[in-house]
Amino acid sequence: MCGIAGFYLRDGAADPEDIKAMCDAIVHRGPDDEGARVEGGCAIGMRRLSIIDLSTGHQPISNEDGALWIVFNGEIYNYQELRRDLIAKGHRFSTNSDTETILHLYEEEGPEGVKKLRGMFGFAIWDSRRRSLFVARDRFGKKPIYYAKTKDAFYFASELKSLRIFDLDWAIDEDALRLYFQMMYIPDPYTPFRHVRKLMPGCWIRHNADGSVEEGRYWRLPVPESRRGIATDPALVASEVRAKFDEAVKIRMIADVPLGAFLSGGIDSGSVVASMALQSKDPVKTFSIGFEEADYNELPAARMVAEKYKTEHHEIIVRPDSVSLLERISRHCDEPFGDSSSIPTLIVSEFARQHVKVALSGDGGDELFGGYPVFFNVEEQKKFDRIPRFLRKGIGVIARNLPYSAYGKNYLRLMSRQSGLDRYVADRALPFYKTHELLPPAWRLPAERETEFFQRHMPDFLLPAGADPLAQAFYFEATANLSGDMLVKVDRMSMAASLEVRSPLLDHELAALAMSIPPDLKMRNGRGKAIFLDAVGDRLPPKLLTLPKKGFAVPLAKWYRTSLKAFLWDHLLSREFLDRGMVCEPFVRTILEEHQSGRRDNAALLYALLMLDLWFRDWKQPKRRAADLLEAVSDG
Repeated sequence: MCGIAGFYLRDGAADPEDIKAMCDAIVHRGPDDEGARVEGGCAIGMRRLSIIDLSTGHQPISNEDGALWIVFNGEIYNYQELRRDLIAKGHRFSTNSDTETILHLYEEEGPEGVKKLRGMFGFAIWDSRRRSLFVARDRFGKKPIYYAKTKDAFYFASELKSLRIFDLDWAIDEDALRLYFQMMYIPDPYTPFRHVRKLMPGCWIRHNADGSVEEGRYWRLPVPESRRGIATDPALVASEVRAKFDEAVKIRMIADVPLGAFLSGGIDSGSVVASMALQSKDPVKTFSIGFEEADYNELPAARMVAEKYKTEHHEIIVRPDSVSLLERISRHCDEPFGDSSSIPTLIVSEFARQHVKVALSGDGGDELFGGYPVFFNVEEQKKFDRIPRFLRKGIGVIARNLPYSAYGKNYLRLMSRQSGLDRYVADRALPFYKTHELLPPAWRLPAERETEFFQRHMPDFLLPAGADPLAQAFYFEATANLSGDMLVKVDRMSMAASLEVRSPLLDHELAALAMSIPPDLKMRNGRGKAIFLDAVGDRLPPKLLTLPKKGFAVPLAKWYRTSLKAFLWDHLLSREFLDRGMVCEPFVRTILEEHQSGRRDNAALLYALLMLDLWFRDWKQPKRRAADLLEAVSDG
């Protein structure tokens, strides 16, 4: 596990000090080692967190004749099999690392070879013969790649902060921030800046000596099965899921350093720990955190799994320094990021890092097997299609004229929507009716353009028109939300603690199997993940299966009324925040007062706004960047 960075200048020689500065900015991603290759106008570098082949895995690594050089962030779980095949074809290896396997695979097959990799990765290969720089990202986007293209150069890095040393065009991307206000994160391929992008999951890009750029996609998530009542044997499907899940866990237990697992008290993390325990001769190291507030304390549930499998269990109850924690999270995320579960993720990562360098997690189970309430909402809302269109339009007029404070306003707005996709889009993290109140006219989208804006900016995450709404929800949650939210949170917070996190449920072969399963096997009798429970539920304590879903959360709503109140109000009512012209001051005051009085729980929206302000403040004083960044927002 590492952080990588590099650039390729069309004219002139690369400065070794620049690549060193890029890598120094991400030392937390790899505190064990560093390395760089500078050749002509190209420089690639890395910071290494040593996990596999501790003695000979130093990067960059070259092929036999030194024509190819690679820097790599991630893990390839089938590298030993690939290595054997490559040796049989005449390739000679100088290390036992998965990194070198990628290099020889590229030498043998070019970009097509990426399809054979099973794992999580972001890597760059300098080809001195072609004078080209090739960069690729894993299928789900577990490992990040940011890049910027100019007429004279190409830059890339694992984190945005590595690019800040260059005088790039840092103009704000207003559309990206509009997406943030709706999603509470900035989805791929966007960043807060118009001229910096993220490489899409399952894609590669190659920059050539003449300045030309080639781009390709090597994988897409299969379209979810949408047919109900298919003649499928549930027992057979459950058996397939169980076998593929156990295999995904097993290959992620390979490491030359101490390894453990997050244990939150939920079904997914409990299932991962159970599978690890059944496939390991030694006790599994497990890590859980809890809070003084009973509603957020999952330690008793986690303890049930730990006791059943006699794990080497570690747990703490925490009351963190919330202000300091939020400022750190903002710096590590590099862009506005409104998922408050970053807080417990950072805490548990730092806790686990005291004992291990690798931890397995249960991320991905809800997206692939239907564990979120949104899937049931989509099914329930299909009944609105039976309302005549003219009547729905009338309901929409009524909804628009109701005051924000009216209960049921959003329900009527959803009822008035003209399609399942329209409803799904309108009810994302921040429903459209709230964005109309929050954003000033200059930032607000007309009602008739809301869904169109969403479709235009996120085509890679949407199925063709007319697709089943539930299939669309499954696809969107397992693509856009995973790469833009869940996996950003896991990568940035774990890397902040120099901890590698592996997600067996996001093995791409298991994901393909999950997408092929009919929805009525996933969502049965009002419960999600039914087929997953058929597969592995017998491994969990029976009482655990009856507990309500909590999610990985912190008592933020309470903190905003107590220990974090002054910090929150000072930031969101500051002239520095309000004068950027992106939010309506009266509405910000309304949601603050509503939350303080207990009338509504606005913690999620308040967190997103607070993280937006913290991000702007953090980006105010970079090492080198355009001086008019903040003014660009007001002028935009």
